[in-house]
Amino acid sequence: MRTLPGLLILTTFIGSGLCAVYQQLNDLKQEHFDFVVVGGGAAGAVVASRLSEVKDFQVLLIEAGPSNEGVLLSEVPFFAFDIQNTPYDWNFTTTPQKFADGRVIPYARGHILGGSSAINLMVYTRGSLDDFNRWARVTGDSGWSWDEMFPYFLKNERFVQPTDGRNITGDFDPSIHGYDGMTQISVPNHLQKLFDMRCFEAADELRGNFEFTLDMNNGTLLGTGWAQGTNGGGSRSSSATSYLTREITRRKNLHVLLNTRVTRLRRSEDSSSNGPEFDSVEAFGDGNGSRIFQASKEVILSAGAIGSPHILFHSGFGEAQELQAAGITPLVDLPSLGKNLTDHPFLLVDFMAENTEPNVLANSTLLEDALEEWKNSKTGPLADIPTNNLVWGRLPSDSAFDDPGPGPNAPHWELILALNLGPTPEPHVTAAISIVSPTSRGTLTINSSDPFDSPVIDPAFFTTAVDVEAGRDAVRNARKFFGAKAWEGYVVSEGPLSKGAESDEELDAFIAGNFLTTWHSSSTAMMSPKGADYGVVDPDLKVKGIKGLRIVDASIMPYIINGHPLAAVYVIAERAADMIKQDWTS
Repeated sequence: MRTLPGLLILTTFIGSGLCAVYQQLNDLKQEHFDFVVVGGGAAGAVVASRLSEVKDFQVLLIEAGPSNEGVLLSEVPFFAFDIQNTPYDWNFTTTPQKFADGRVIPYARGHILGGSSAINLMVYTRGSLDDFNRWARVTGDSGWSWDEMFPYFLKNERFVQPTDGRNITGDFDPSIHGYDGMTQISVPNHLQKLFDMRCFEAADELRGNFEFTLDMNNGTLLGTGWAQGTNGGGSRSSSATSYLTREITRRKNLHVLLNTRVTRLRRSEDSSSNGPEFDSVEAFGDGNGSRIFQASKEVILSAGAIGSPHILFHSGFGEAQELQAAGITPLVDLPSLGKNLTDHPFLLVDFMAENTEPNVLANSTLLEDALEEWKNSKTGPLADIPTNNLVWGRLPSDSAFDDPGPGPNAPHWELILALNLGPTPEPHVTAAISIVSPTSRGTLTINSSDPFDSPVIDPAFFTTAVDVEAGRDAVRNARKFFGAKAWEGYVVSEGPLSKGAESDEELDAFIAGNFLTTWHSSSTAMMSPKGADYGVVDPDLKVKGIKGLRIVDASIMPYIINGHPLAAVYVIAERAADMIKQDWTS
């Protein structure tokens, strides 16, 4: 991956006057609230922001990481790959992966206000209509269908013009976007004209999987098109910058507590009350001092597909024998907790190139000039996410495998097309592959009673034959794409890591030795029908059998989205906030 000059790695300024934002545990004197939201990431920030719209609700949002303000690596879109392995990342790793011959894979999660929406690659895809219709079908709740969820996409989105001021007619479908929402979305802010032009020439030449699609957020996520990203206005638009603005955090009923880690939930001391069954959270600050915060209405876990189960395990939720083996007293029998971990494996396939646009990150003078341009006008190459163009494809119709996805409108693999993205130092183009319809299922567990120990993350990548076949098919399609006539005089040859891998066995060896992850963890506290004896939450996101406790984040997805999941997490949180409001105001 790219490496930035050291002076940029931790360029941070914490703004003053953050009103109801508290930097340290003991800065907040109040201990009793109506709602306590754990986790200030993509979902938690939305829930806390929306609940605080009701003036009678006292809302506390607790985030383990620091403020996002002034963190240049988060703000500048093109630096998205470079914020991992910093203090703004939990810096987890997976267990040794069997398909990778025991290799351990870095597993980034956001440790900053905004969570992973503040450190991700900012690609904004809603997923396919088949994704949401499958959710509705398997949960028995039509409210999770595409048609019912579509208004929440519009509520979340504020589509804006790119900062370069060009005419974007024909680059997207204006009829399907929201313009008055919270998160700023845009098509690319800076064109790589030679590269972008050839991408669409190749798509027109090849057709099939590469057919041009006007807008990837129309419910049919297939073909080649312009990437849309959460970099509207030239800066990252995270849940923190959009849902926790200065104006919102000035609300007297919203309290945001940073640098504070929730370790466990505590059972109510008054079992006869009408309040939550687990009505308080134990929280530790940087100095290891602890506090207890109490919720009179609900505790809402939004710590993500890794963090939420981790907190629940240490609170006595889970499968009894597994908890006892870790030295924890079982309190709530939830054997599905931590099961069904699903993620999108990620693989870079490089092709050597010539006559490319300059590599800004490889030239300190160009980088300094580009950073100055970004600071002054939010334009130039740094105003862009790392890709302008995406391809979404499916396994051949005569594949030996049943459809691993939710339906015909959903892809099986993605090619993220980019310049100079991979580890190759010479000029190159990259097809960054993501297997977006994985059938492999992993687990999230713990191995000690210490809540400060990292969870045990085993995504079990490529443990099904169809996932392996999708990986092979994606590599072959990447070669087909960059082998089109449109790339003559630009793409020279395939990069050294994958070159020569032709047979299934050779491709498997290349994939096994080089794949990573897109860090799209999901489904560890999955929804199931109300009354089902499996799953963790009901369709209203209430933890099964427990009063006053909900989970609102990617962990509740019964199936992972066949695309980048951020937009789906936003609309999960928007719908959850409406359900909570309805429960407590009707």
